Amino acid sequence: MDSVAKTQDQQHPQYKRDRASVNTLLAGEATDYNLSELARLIIRYRGFPGARDIQSDLEKVLQKWNHTEETLYQQTRQIHVKGEVYRKQKSDQEDWV
Repeated sequence: MDSVAKTQDQQHPQYKRDRASVNTLLAGEATDYNLSELARLIIRYRGFPGARDIQSDLEKVLQKWNHTEETLYQQTRQIHVKGEVYRKQKSDQEDWV
């Protein structure tokens, strides 16, 4: 047995809300908003020690929409230059976690 201690998976504090968002992405189309959400969630869960189901499903959405992370980020940078993708959402809460 390896002497390196295996770290336990952690529960992300935004898991419940993010799980619902990922389910929406899995069932949805590659709109500007959905592409932006996919990029945001990939960045949030990159390297996170847990939420393996979300990480796997984000990869599935990426493949379904024929993107790599690089092409996704190129496209979402262009979307964000327009600056309108999140303005349509009415929320006073900032979601940085």
